[in-house]
Amino acid sequence: MSPVHEGLSVPVDREPSAQRPTRARGGVVLASIVVVVACALGVWLLWRVFVDTWAGQRVEDAALDGAAIGQGQLWRVAEPLLDVVSVGFLAGGLLFTAAVALARRRLSLAVQVAVLVGGANLTTRVVKELVLDRPVLGVGADYGNTLPSGHTTAAGSVAAALVLVVPPRARPAVAVIGAAYTALTGISTLVGQWHRPSDVVAGALVVLCWTALVCGAMAARPGRAGTATAMLRQVDREDPWWARTRRTALGLLLLGSVAGAAAGMLLARTWAGRAGAAGRGGEFLAYGGGVAGVVAACSVTFAVMLLLRHAAGSRDGSPSPSA
Repeated sequence: MSPVHEGLSVPVDREPSAQRPTRARGGVVLASIVVVVACALGVWLLWRVFVDTWAGQRVEDAALDGAAIGQGQLWRVAEPLLDVVSVGFLAGGLLFTAAVALARRRLSLAVQVAVLVGGANLTTRVVKELVLDRPVLGVGADYGNTLPSGHTTAAGSVAAALVLVVPPRARPAVAVIGAAYTALTGISTLVGQWHRPSDVVAGALVVLCWTALVCGAMAARPGRAGTATAMLRQVDREDPWWARTRRTALGLLLLGSVAGAAAGMLLARTWAGRAGAAGRGGEFLAYGGGVAGVVAACSVTFAVMLLLRHAAGSRDGSPSPSA
């Protein structure tokens, strides 16, 4: 029966409290699936526009040539960053993140970071060597397909693994540092003329795809026995780390939007003049657009990772906001 207050019947339509955690988990799983599909589509679109067409190859070839501008001094910073990325770097990063997860008594997280790091780097290798190719269209030298960037994937996957395993209070800072480190690694591959901008952006999307898969699986896992009350408190009440997470994610998204707009304007000018000789000015514009595109991609991907990790962690059946 509806409660009566001052002679008026006020209908109460409350969702059964036992269903709210399930609905929350379902929302995170759905968001993760959307992100996975968007990342896969994004990688394909990057390949289709910048690798599979003459115009796209022409624009990125200008960006590749533009990297020679000031390369001598920039390479002094870029080379040490790239030298760090190796199989040993991946193994060490995986062991460290797994150790953090085990120190927090989260065996499931240790398994998840292994899936993330292994899956992302294997996917990049398979996509680059077996799935996608680079048609010879008479633009630049033929080095074969280089999309996605392996160095960017390696750096980004270790950074994303850290976002997964650290406590909620540390996640915003780790996400910002991870985005910066991944972007610097990607830009370093541009400085060294190892990769084109689309390669780096695709590498970041591969990492985000696997992070979303892991977060979706985390949210889909049934809650442990005896945690229903704690879960309801988290659903009903804003947890203490959400405000900081939200501010950081919004800041990264804002940076990504500004950098993306700059990349779009610079690359549009190069695209418009692609039929003629780019010249030093055109090459510099293309290179600058590529760098801005990398900053935009890394900022947005880590903002999405941060939000997905927080949402999945606050609804994975943990007894306290320390997921």
